[in-house]
Amino acid sequence: MPTPETEVPEVVRVARDLIRFDTTNWGAGRSEGEREAAEYVGAYLEALGLRPEYYEPAPRRTNVAARVPGRDPSRPALVLHGHLDVVPAVAEDWSVDPFAGVIRDGMLWGRGAVDMKNMDAMILTAVADLLRAGEQPERDLVLAFFADEENGGVDGSQRVVRDRPEWFAGATEAISEVGGYSIAVGGRRAYLLQVGEKALMWIRLVARGRAGHGSRVHPDNAVTRLAEAIARLGETRWPVELTDTTRALLEGIAELAGSASTDPDELASCTGPADAFIRSTYRTVANPTGLTAGYKHNVIPDRAEATVDVRVLPGTEDAVLAEIQRIVGDDIEIEMFFRDIGLEIPFAGDLVEQMVAALGRHDPGVPVLPYLLGAGTDNKALSTLGIAGYGFAPLKLPADLDFTGMFHGVDERVPLDALEFGRRVLADLLRSL
Repeated sequence: MPTPETEVPEVVRVARDLIRFDTTNWGAGRSEGEREAAEYVGAYLEALGLRPEYYEPAPRRTNVAARVPGRDPSRPALVLHGHLDVVPAVAEDWSVDPFAGVIRDGMLWGRGAVDMKNMDAMILTAVADLLRAGEQPERDLVLAFFADEENGGVDGSQRVVRDRPEWFAGATEAISEVGGYSIAVGGRRAYLLQVGEKALMWIRLVARGRAGHGSRVHPDNAVTRLAEAIARLGETRWPVELTDTTRALLEGIAELAGSASTDPDELASCTGPADAFIRSTYRTVANPTGLTAGYKHNVIPDRAEATVDVRVLPGTEDAVLAEIQRIVGDDIEIEMFFRDIGLEIPFAGDLVEQMVAALGRHDPGVPVLPYLLGAGTDNKALSTLGIAGYGFAPLKLPADLDFTGMFHGVDERVPLDALEFGRRVLADLLRSL
């Protein structure tokens, strides 16, 4: 039976409303657009007495932000930010309509339930908790909701920090997605706090050959050449490379699991469904994601190309590109069509201590471990303004839920009580700053 509307918590209603806006982003400028979702957020902020500002650098690619004045304007401002776009969802693959915002089995289902309309709703309702109670944060809060994150922020955070830097005046730190959620380690719960992100390179591999009739003996075939190269790359097992953050993470996992192992992959296996997510944080990942070749079934084309999503540890970008060239061969061209920086900041400082303490007040005694995200967020764009960004979307999750596997996956869903937990933790954090 559907949950009665009167029993649906506000944070769930807001997340559900946002899911029902189809903000699909296919990349390369092709998108349904974020305008209606941004206007919904803006109306919510206005109802709280705030003054939202909009910036639309391309038609329908709408960004929205507002500032909550703090009691002490001399203190650095804190940015809480999210993105409003989502990756495509093939409805036939889902057990529910991905844009219906279905509530079922104690969970909210839909594209964006995990990445990241859940956090958007948690930010909005946590701030609402403070303002409706007549409270004021100690420091200014900048609330920003970006377009185009799933395309590297080209029409979102990257354009905003370039064209609207005044939105973030005085800010030194930021909080956003992909951190603060719980995992199970050896049967014990722990939370991951994100203090770093891999660098990103989206590349195109191009093979060239000679066009001709499909019936002929034809050794100079671009499709064959590309297929061999992409198979070599896809089968490459990249070595482990640890940073300060990943060393600390693995030490924490070993302690919680009671393991004497020092093997990173063996330790990752102690984290249950988060295993593959953890493994990706300490090695290069170069996944083929698309193939394009040919224009008729009986014509051998003179060009074939593949797209590859490359995620590397900060500072290793050029070395990885050189290794990819060696793997695919000198006759394969590498074209870079998007490149972004990596980040890593210390698991230390007042804000980190306050985030850890806020989790501890709502889930006492559960450890918090630092980790480096294998993907990326809009924190990268904010870093160009000198803003240090963390991943802290607090969610207390069932041990058997493959939460990390639902990023860009099928049947994306989040427990209703986890959303409520996150709203409470964020509101508590904002009160303690």
